[in-house]
Amino acid sequence: MGKVMPLEGNNAVAEAMRQINPDVVAAYPITPSTEVVQTFAKFVADGKVDTNFVAVESEHSAMSACTAAAAAGGRVMNATSANGLALMWEILYITASLRQPVLLTLVNRALSGNINIHCDHSDGMGARDTGWIQIYGENAQEGYDNLIQCVSIAERLDVRLPAMNCIDGFLVSHAYELVEVEDDAAVKEWIGPYKPVTPLLDIENPVTMGPLDLWDYYFEHKRNQLSVYENAKQAVIEEGKRFGEAFGREYGLMECVDMEDADVAIVALGSTAGTCKDIVADLRAKGVKAGLLKLRLFRPFPAEEIVAALKNCKAVAIMDRAASFGAAAGPLYLEATSALYTQGTNIPCVNYIYGLGGREIRPEQIAGIYDELEGVKSSGQPKDPVSYLGVRE
Repeated sequence: MGKVMPLEGNNAVAEAMRQINPDVVAAYPITPSTEVVQTFAKFVADGKVDTNFVAVESEHSAMSACTAAAAAGGRVMNATSANGLALMWEILYITASLRQPVLLTLVNRALSGNINIHCDHSDGMGARDTGWIQIYGENAQEGYDNLIQCVSIAERLDVRLPAMNCIDGFLVSHAYELVEVEDDAAVKEWIGPYKPVTPLLDIENPVTMGPLDLWDYYFEHKRNQLSVYENAKQAVIEEGKRFGEAFGREYGLMECVDMEDADVAIVALGSTAGTCKDIVADLRAKGVKAGLLKLRLFRPFPAEEIVAALKNCKAVAIMDRAASFGAAAGPLYLEATSALYTQGTNIPCVNYIYGLGGREIRPEQIAGIYDELEGVKSSGQPKDPVSYLGVRE
């Protein structure tokens, strides 16, 4: 049996890393993810794991070392945020294209400029097309649970892709919560031993990785890579169910809160979903048919499942904690509305861009969104397709 521990989100992730005991962690700490690798480095120093901890000179080097260690045949992990992820950009593509199941905890933080160390999702959204699986957690418990699941999802032979375990900077990473930490032996057994595929250190069976790949075959290789993401989506479902059978907390692609008969609904990622749940409960007590679709998996994007969850709604608000500069709206809104349109579902949707750089999102603001959705439900058309929630005029 496990135990309940008071942990910050970062410490909860580090605790999961200790239980997983990866072969290599190569890291260059950056706020607000610093505590993840700082805490784990202490586990290494205290002999609680036998991980090879590599202190590198930059985040680009960190992901380069992680990718090389994975190619050599190791189970590999890392953590970063914002500008650190941006410095990894080149290698993120390489890691995914080489099909190396590297695990990265991304503590979401605003990208510069100006310099800001607080939460938004601009880092994760910026990396959304690099080929990595992206799973977003609402709280410290999910940060812990999701990392453990990410290992099994990424390492499945029908997937073999790197995965990001995303939690909100400071709001989750530095907030203490009671976290159910499972027994070390149970976690180890659930994950199982690492089984490398064509490792470079297998000198009896040499392989080439990362060769020059020009117009004659590159397209086919990318097409083959694209075909595996449906497997990854199914793996998230299956491993989430298997996790629930073992530990009592089942996960899927998303969490539907009162969506069965919802007229108005919010779609959200991360910690904001927790606030939305409280508001939905309050509104339901007043007879309002409000619902919440908390999206857990962002990559691969579960388009069909989102449409199925929203199809009976009369008005929907899609919340983006990131701006997509030069685009018509935020990234989550654009993907969700594209999915609705593609499948012939016509629901009036409004995009709320909020919380950039750590701007507070308050319960009364969430309640106000539901009030506005009631108006959209009546008129059938939002007044403004994009709103900037909480910005000073």
